[in-house]
Amino acid sequence: MSEKQALVPRLRFPEFQDSGEWVEKPIGDIGEVVTGNTPSTTNREYYGGDIMFASPADISEHRFVSKTSKTLSSHGLANARKIPALSILFVCIGSTIGKVAQNANYCATNQQINSIVPFNGYVKNFIYYALYFYSTKIAALAGKQAVPIINKSLFSSSSILVPSKKEEQQKIADCLSSLDELLAAQSDKIDVLKTHKKGLMQQLFPREGETIPRLRFPEFRDTEEWEEKLLGNMLSIGNGRDHKHLPDGDIPVYGTGGYMRSVNDYLYEGESVCIGRKGTIDKPVFLVGKFWTVDTLFYTYAFKKCLPRFVYSIFQNIDWKKHNEAGGVPSLSKANIEKIKVAVPGIKEQQKIADCLSSLDALITAQTEKIDALKTHKKGLMQQLFPSMDEVEA
Repeated sequence: MSEKQALVPRLRFPEFQDSGEWVEKPIGDIGEVVTGNTPSTTNREYYGGDIMFASPADISEHRFVSKTSKTLSSHGLANARKIPALSILFVCIGSTIGKVAQNANYCATNQQINSIVPFNGYVKNFIYYALYFYSTKIAALAGKQAVPIINKSLFSSSSILVPSKKEEQQKIADCLSSLDELLAAQSDKIDVLKTHKKGLMQQLFPREGETIPRLRFPEFRDTEEWEEKLLGNMLSIGNGRDHKHLPDGDIPVYGTGGYMRSVNDYLYEGESVCIGRKGTIDKPVFLVGKFWTVDTLFYTYAFKKCLPRFVYSIFQNIDWKKHNEAGGVPSLSKANIEKIKVAVPGIKEQQKIADCLSSLDALITAQTEKIDALKTHKKGLMQQLFPSMDEVEA
């Protein structure tokens, strides 16, 4: 192996510079691999207790699983496989194969998850970060199948790189844990802002069937009640269109999931509030400038005696799922949207409310960008702290 291929990270803490190469280790040599199972779902006594029962759906972008959608009783746990706290949960079956987490408390998992219970010579938190870093490489072992799967034997024999000294494992784990704690704190700030905005909107807009909000800016407290209007009398709704025939350009194309690509033509230019026609129907988006929307996303235009920014707030306040017209994939129609009745104040009060909520949106956006920057920093740091498996000789 040449010096360039040496199994050492590009960034190493000073006290470990002379500690030699990292070691390639099969996962089965690092810890006990436990494949989960599902206790009989026909026995009600097994479920509904306070013991977590993890499935892939419970593993998100967050490091820890501290709550699960299903729980087990002590009887259920007796028919499952108990996983100690701070083990590593790795999804080995299904479309989310490769997702990794740690269980905050002892738990059991279903059969889609292999858990690693590290042996004494390894730092649990480090093994989590190592498996997180090498997860894409491990997930690729499933190959291209209708239902991707990595069985226990293959998973146990797959390798990752680890430093031989436990102290170096601990140092790396502590460094990345500090970054995760910072990310969690910043995420909590976003949650607080979103909760504040939701509560404020409930105060600033009248309840359904009412025409006066519970909270009103001082200068409008003695003005007239809000007027009830149909959305169809306030704005026009445009259909999105296919974009595949359009050459690349600098005009954004949006679908219900957000930005898709940029093209050389546009459907509309100006301020617009968009809402899903099919699929995701409850996440309105505010757009400005030239844009194109796909078939599953409506856009609005030709606003009459209403400000687009205020309409965006109205759309955020509507329970869109209540207007769903399909039993399968959620969907909305123009006709149904146009029949929705909402309460609307005068233009000046609309502006005041829109400005207030826009300032909160700006804070949320700034906080989101801060978190994205931290995530990018963490990703880059991990690329420096862990050697690439590509450096392992064939």
